[in-house]
Amino acid sequence: MSAPTHPPVRTDTVRLTVSQAVVRFLARQHTERDGVRQRLFAGCLGIFGHGNVAGLGQALLQAEIDEPGALPYVLGRNEQAMVHTAVAYARAKDRLQTWALSTSVGPGSTNMLTGAALATINRLPVLLLPADTFATRAAGSLLQELELPASGDVTVNDAFRPVSRYFDRIWRPEQLPGALLSAMRVLTDPAETGAVTLCFPQDVQAEAFDWPVELFAERTWHVGRPLPEPAALARAVEVIRSARRPLVVAGGGVIYAHATEALDAFATATGIPVAQTQAGKGALPFDHPRSVGAIGSTGTTAANALARDADVVIGIGTRYQDFTTASRTAFSDPAVRFVNVNVASPDVVKHAGVAVQADAREALTALTAALAGWSADDAHLSRTAELAAAWEATVEAAYHPEVPSAGEGGRLTQNEVIGLVNEVSAPRDVVVCAAGSMPGDLHKMWRVRDPKGYHVEYGYSCMGYEIPGGLGIAMADPDRDVFVMIGDGSYLMMPTELVTAVQENVKIIVVLVQNHGFASIGALSEQLGSQRFGTRYRSRAGNGRLEGDVLPVDLAANAASLGVDVLTAQDGPGLEAALRKAKASDRTTVVHVETDPLVDAPSSESWWDVPVSEVSTLPSTQDARVVYEQWKARQHPYLTPSERGSARS
Repeated sequence: MSAPTHPPVRTDTVRLTVSQAVVRFLARQHTERDGVRQRLFAGCLGIFGHGNVAGLGQALLQAEIDEPGALPYVLGRNEQAMVHTAVAYARAKDRLQTWALSTSVGPGSTNMLTGAALATINRLPVLLLPADTFATRAAGSLLQELELPASGDVTVNDAFRPVSRYFDRIWRPEQLPGALLSAMRVLTDPAETGAVTLCFPQDVQAEAFDWPVELFAERTWHVGRPLPEPAALARAVEVIRSARRPLVVAGGGVIYAHATEALDAFATATGIPVAQTQAGKGALPFDHPRSVGAIGSTGTTAANALARDADVVIGIGTRYQDFTTASRTAFSDPAVRFVNVNVASPDVVKHAGVAVQADAREALTALTAALAGWSADDAHLSRTAELAAAWEATVEAAYHPEVPSAGEGGRLTQNEVIGLVNEVSAPRDVVVCAAGSMPGDLHKMWRVRDPKGYHVEYGYSCMGYEIPGGLGIAMADPDRDVFVMIGDGSYLMMPTELVTAVQENVKIIVVLVQNHGFASIGALSEQLGSQRFGTRYRSRAGNGRLEGDVLPVDLAANAASLGVDVLTAQDGPGLEAALRKAKASDRTTVVHVETDPLVDAPSSESWWDVPVSEVSTLPSTQDARVVYEQWKARQHPYLTPSERGSARS
């Protein structure tokens, strides 16, 4: 009996270092959705140190010389900021493109942890390539090496495990192909994506290996559109048809799935009003007949009034973040039911909703067809229009108060600043924010006109995101002007990527609002009975407390020192002129304006659960506790009885 024959094993190989192999592999990855193919990685952001300069640094240099444009390198100034830039880029590109990031060992690596958490929480893809200690342990204890007496294989990079969607450490070259393919799988999966971390010991980075040439073939990762399962769709349709006061909550998934036109068609056909989360703002333009604006703790009175009375809530592409549900007080009907449309299984079962795990665009199209001939009651439509009109009048009054510049000392209010930026910006321009009082004010009041016109990071609400995030958006779509709205508190945490914007000749417009402290937390502190303690930028007074003079900090001069143009404004006409000049310029410009932090935006008539001290000697805290307990009593478990239709029924 003859021996079985087998096809010959391919032995074509190419000898490269591990770092050179990584760069060559990343340059050949693509994504495809709806027939549109694009490179997965726009490039590599990095800061070099002894852990990566001779490994990935050498590989990126070699690629730049041998294969220009394959994986462009951009020098960042702060590792956390680099992650923010990549995350913002990925969001602007609907999660179909992102950046890789290279850092040195030790603090260079761990500086990315906050950014990694932000990416994973917001479910946005970014590839982190932190350097690590020697795999051979030939040198040690190494500078910047963690020594644990009970474990020899733990490094500081293990801190990335809980904040990454995928984590691996490449101890040997043979591990690289499997790790890279697993990383790409997670980065290109809309339901699983987030921060992907591949750690590279610095000696392994420079080690050579004979790689199969197939590893470097062009590879396309197809991003599909999962269809709704017919039985799940039927259950959802049954619940929606039973509704008398339905409400849609549109999240970021609507925008990532390019489902805005499908949502328009669904809302128009059914008459169901649409409220929007922070990530979902822009799912419908502000003046759409069915749009009621923002929902939740930072929402409009229109959306929140409809939410209180809703008997069916249709969540589309939302994870029901705490602000969206106003800490589970937004939906007050005792028998409220939920229909959840999402690609991610953890989100479709929230609030015991009827689960439709599917692509938002495909699910909306199917729901519209299945609900043909059905519409919300005329009374519901009329109430929706009245509430929306009333809120627009409120916004108009905030943008244009009867007494302009009515703040302390004639300073502009933050409401006026937002209004002027909104009116000067073009419909396709992008507003960017992340933390402080402005995200809530923008969510309520910004009149969004384009699905990509609103970019507020409120999954993690990370101070310092704004400028590097604006940089990423401008790099992703240079045809739009990017208006970065930032308070002095966030600015002081991370202004450094202004230097990167100058280096890369990328234009952003930074509206720097100087209110001498933390306006958002100051207002919250006052609301909770803590009297704005520790939130003002003041010198220490003779009594030892931080309640002396305003600090003599010149943020305009600071910005100018980083190489950008700076304009200052004192009043409304001056701010408008500065904004128009910045928009006409082709350079990054910081527009500095002082505001009165004590003038709030219009109330959302909603709540956010921040516990108040149960006992206190301060009357302000005692009063705040009474209010807290009143709201706490209104929290709802949102557990629909199973006989009424549960998530898996």
